[in-house]
Amino acid sequence: MTQRGRAGARPANRRSGNRGRDASDETRAPAAPRIDLVAARARVRAVIEPVVAAAGYDLEEVNLSRAGRRHLVRVLVDADGGISLDDVAVVSREISAALDAADENDGEVLAGEYQLEVGSPGVDRPLTLPRHWRRNVGRLVTVPAGGRSLTGRITAADDLGIVLDVDGTASEIAYAELGPGKVQIEFKRLDEAVFPDEDEDDPDDDEDDDEDGEGEGK
Repeated sequence: MTQRGRAGARPANRRSGNRGRDASDETRAPAAPRIDLVAARARVRAVIEPVVAAAGYDLEEVNLSRAGRRHLVRVLVDADGGISLDDVAVVSREISAALDAADENDGEVLAGEYQLEVGSPGVDRPLTLPRHWRRNVGRLVTVPAGGRSLTGRITAADDLGIVLDVDGTASEIAYAELGPGKVQIEFKRLDEAVFPDEDEDDPDDDEDDDEDGEGEGK
């Protein structure tokens, strides 16, 4: 979901003695001001984290980068049971309003023009926190643990660790022993897939049989 921030950057300072300058240079939009991205990201996070929490979601990630003439703010939010597109749209508007209010009341959070993108994490997001593991119970994952790489299914997760089923053997593993987990994409095997029986479910076949039977009886 994308929301745009300020309508435009502050006008650039004009220099004297520009009469010989090409007209296109006069109307060219200024580049994004150079700022300390680390400090700016911390300011953005401080503003939006309470907003996301009040909406009932977890703030998973905040990224800030330069994108041409503006800055790009990317925010990832999540919740138990997932988050819908409608939820993303609502929290996106609330985040945008909070950033605008912070600019007006507390001074500029981001210098110049910015673009805000709010979304939810994909399956490629590493599992690093207890809530990440809890939200992926039942999924197949690969994770470094105890000096080796394990691939198994998460059967349970709590505040202390997870239960990982590897080839039918369940093991309790504490979070301190786990590296970042990665969810594995699973595709249903073709020989296990269930397809409808077209011969049994097709009503036209029954009608044809009836018509043939009536014809034979005449």
